[in-house]
Amino acid sequence: MTDMPRERLLHHGAGALSTTELMALLIGHGTTGRSAGDIARSVLERFPSLTDLAARDVSELRSINGMGAAKAATVCAALELAHRIQAEPFKSRPVITSPAILARLMAPRLRHQRTESFHVLLMNTANQVVRDVTVSEGSLNSVLIHPREVFRLAIAENAAAVILVHNHPSGNTEPSKEDMAITRQLVDAGRIVDIRVLDHVIIGGDEFTSLAERNLM
Repeated sequence: MTDMPRERLLHHGAGALSTTELMALLIGHGTTGRSAGDIARSVLERFPSLTDLAARDVSELRSINGMGAAKAATVCAALELAHRIQAEPFKSRPVITSPAILARLMAPRLRHQRTESFHVLLMNTANQVVRDVTVSEGSLNSVLIHPREVFRLAIAENAAAVILVHNHPSGNTEPSKEDMAITRQLVDAGRIVDIRVLDHVIIGGDEFTSLAERNLM
């Protein structure tokens, strides 16, 4: 039973679930012919950015097959709560001074996930995390992100730098060719817009690899 999203949440916490699984739990129940997971995937396919989804209203969500008024209202309410939680006092923002500190912050959320998810931490000049954004989730091909997704968010938040984080569900933290290509592409794009890419950290279980520490950036 621990393979089911609700049971994994109870055993390992909400961080063990993918965005799709969390959305499915919010939706609660499916409809004839479509599970809650199917509806959740449709929502995230329509609005791949959670930031974009948070700006939508109930009527837009209801246009998705299987999203009735109750489900749409629940999702909108949850996203609004998340937005309010993000607006914490400045002093409460975590300070990242090393890859080990970053791994301790992110590993509990990522170690039990079954799919890859790619996160961008938006940093200020005091090395504090201004915002943590999930920019992609799913299979290997779907986590090949574009610089515009990363730096559009960084520019909007007036970030001084970004840190890239993603998980390897296999537990192997060795960077792949795709990981290296993404890193180089984002570093080059960051130079153009004057927003530094400080590191790319790969987390696998309780282990991690910092590409900055290994001089791979």
